[in-house]
Amino acid sequence: MKKLFLTLVTALVVAGTAHAQPVIGQPAPELTATDTKGVSHSLSDFRGKTVVLEWTNHDCPYVKKHYDTGNMQALQREATAEGVVWLTIISSAPGKQGYVTAEEADALTAERDAAPTAVLFDPEGTAGKAYGARTTPHMFVIDPEGTLVYMGGIDDRPTASKEDVEGARNYVREALTALRSGQDVPQSTSRPYGCSIKYKS
Repeated sequence: MKKLFLTLVTALVVAGTAHAQPVIGQPAPELTATDTKGVSHSLSDFRGKTVVLEWTNHDCPYVKKHYDTGNMQALQREATAEGVVWLTIISSAPGKQGYVTAEEADALTAERDAAPTAVLFDPEGTAGKAYGARTTPHMFVIDPEGTLVYMGGIDDRPTASKEDVEGARNYVREALTALRSGQDVPQSTSRPYGCSIKYKS
């Protein structure tokens, strides 16, 4: 019985290591990905700046909710105007929903009048899995010291209804406002909602 218990514990530890999740208050996992212009970006490049990571899939109705209403673009502009680095990440694998070429991604950015700092590609799912990103959108906020201070949904209305944007409590906006004023983030985690990320495997 003792041997079986130790085997189960070992299996859990190994599994936990293989699928380690980011932890609030701890350094955010490093990530490196290439943008639509072929330029490589690493999280460490932005040390000293607040960083927002936004996982996206343009075909997802939950993503459309925030882009069709202009909600995501407004938040991007507010953030980047304050010097925040906003990285939109596409982890959809080739051949799966949400996958786009660089040209298609740029066209979407222009068509939707989006304003991220860069759109990054993660076709192997390396960055997404390092962050435990599960949905589109799935949001993360990292402070200038590289510490993860928020992860979860964009707001408290987990629906695809555009009518629910107005009056929602926007957790990302709250986190960015708190960081600007030197205060603690009022809510550091929430349940992410949206479409599942279409990983390669």
